[in-house]
Amino acid sequence: MAEVEPNAPETLGLAGLPPLRAEDGELDPLFLDAIHSAIEAADARTLAALAADLHEADVGDIIEALPADERMPFIQLLGEHFDFAALTEVDDTVRAQLIEELSPEAVAEGVRDLDSDDAVYILEDLDNEDQEEILAKLPAVDRMALRRSLDFPEETAGRRMQTDFIAVPPFWTAGQTIDYLRDHKDLPDEFYEVFVIDPGFRFLGGVALNRLLRAPRPTRMADIMNDERQRVFATDDQEDVARMFERYNLVSAAVVDEAERLVGVITVDDVVDVIQAEAEEDIRALAGVGDEEISDSVFYTLRTRWVWLLFNMLTAFLASSVISMFSGSISKMVALAVLMPIVASMGGNAATQTMTVTVRALATRDLDAHNVWRIFGRELSVGLLNGGSFALIVGAAAALWFQDLALGGVIGVAMIVNLLSAAMAGILIPLAFERFDIDPAVASGVFVTMVTDVVGFLAFLGLASWILLG
Repeated sequence: MAEVEPNAPETLGLAGLPPLRAEDGELDPLFLDAIHSAIEAADARTLAALAADLHEADVGDIIEALPADERMPFIQLLGEHFDFAALTEVDDTVRAQLIEELSPEAVAEGVRDLDSDDAVYILEDLDNEDQEEILAKLPAVDRMALRRSLDFPEETAGRRMQTDFIAVPPFWTAGQTIDYLRDHKDLPDEFYEVFVIDPGFRFLGGVALNRLLRAPRPTRMADIMNDERQRVFATDDQEDVARMFERYNLVSAAVVDEAERLVGVITVDDVVDVIQAEAEEDIRALAGVGDEEISDSVFYTLRTRWVWLLFNMLTAFLASSVISMFSGSISKMVALAVLMPIVASMGGNAATQTMTVTVRALATRDLDAHNVWRIFGRELSVGLLNGGSFALIVGAAAALWFQDLALGGVIGVAMIVNLLSAAMAGILIPLAFERFDIDPAVASGVFVTMVTDVVGFLAFLGLASWILLG
């Protein structure tokens, strides 16, 4: 829907409205109560006074805070004041539910005035049939631009790019370009550089606005453009694009097709969203919760977690089978049953620390063939030192607790062995999965835990059976 001019509450005759956010930055409960009351009373005027001039991110927070049955009335009551860009700020599940309830005509009208990257973000999760129904109701130029972006693979630069940009030939002067920017009405709402292209629309370089404004008017654009030609291909993975922005401190970058023709621009605000999304994906993967959102239903959440827990259960049976091998030893010495969880728990926590650092380093490309052995040596050293220090602590505690110096020595040695195995598993298992093109964030955790449990039980119970009961 079309963006409207901000309306102050006083303009609408409703002064004294509650503040949007409390001191802690969360939505103010009084503000949400006012939103609830306006929705219940179907008071479009009050609701517009409350939310019409808010930033899209704030509107997105309000939508997520509302009960599911109030979200659609909220949008309908706002009417022309509702900015569809707010749908890019909500959980995927919430967005899908709202778009499903809206008519194709309403969605088409809403996305028509959005930046192309925002429009693609809203449409990309819809079924092809729904996409086509909405796209058919858009003007031909907008429809072709969106279809082209949607044709690129998911999580690529082509999906995140804006198709609105400014490109000029290399023989134009700085003065001509500035005059064009001043006189031309149909320009992107925000842009940071002007691109230079050849007659075949191939990307030659970019000119940052600050450099353009400082150049003498007769200067040719070819003479002031950035020769480094920072650009990305439309098929590049969005995570690689984010790393490039981080490495070179970019604000925007040209997006080109396989023939290096300019097809769009990707900006830093989109990259920030990519970085956040990739970080969230890694965190969820490490915990085994997949693409779960906080707004998902009970049954969807159950389905995504159940498989992971099942796999964990199977590996737990493997660890239990190791314990069963020493059932006779445990029955003769109850202290073994009391102390063995300590060894496994310490190993599991140590391995998780190493694994988390390793997975993140792999994701950011900080860990590669050039430094892998140095990092491996560092983790082994940390494992050995941690194992030695905690061996003294746990060994002394066990010896005092059960009045058995040999038992303290056994658990101390087992602690060293397991923390060393934890260090090796925490780095080698993610590296192995990365080598075979398996996401280490998804698959590493359960195997690392299995290794530390099995090694911990084997080391402690095996040593105890040999030294104490042999």
